[in-house]
Amino acid sequence: MANDKHEIAMIGDRDSILLAKAAGLAVFPEADGDGASKRIHRLAREGVKVIFITEPLFAQCGEAIEQYKQESFPAIIPIPDSHGSTGVAMAQIKSNVEKAIGADILFS
Repeated sequence: MANDKHEIAMIGDRDSILLAKAAGLAVFPEADGDGASKRIHRLAREGVKVIFITEPLFAQCGEAIEQYKQESFPAIIPIPDSHGSTGVAMAQIKSNVEKAIGADILFS
């Protein structure tokens, strides 16, 4: 990873992240929250700027994600997995918009 100098990475189950590899993203298959949390920390140390993570793993990595919320990088963004959305990504976007402007302009 360090030699590739990727700035965008994706973490998730193998089926969900395979297409991202074809698009040139650094992809990291992880099966559980513990492995994904360790991967988040490793990618942050390596200077990755954006980490996309599937919603099921995002929900399991709360402590690792919370650690980087106040940092400029990495931006950790939940995305639906190959089974569809659980609503986690949209809830995160809604929360970020509310924080940024002080009101819910998306769903009000």
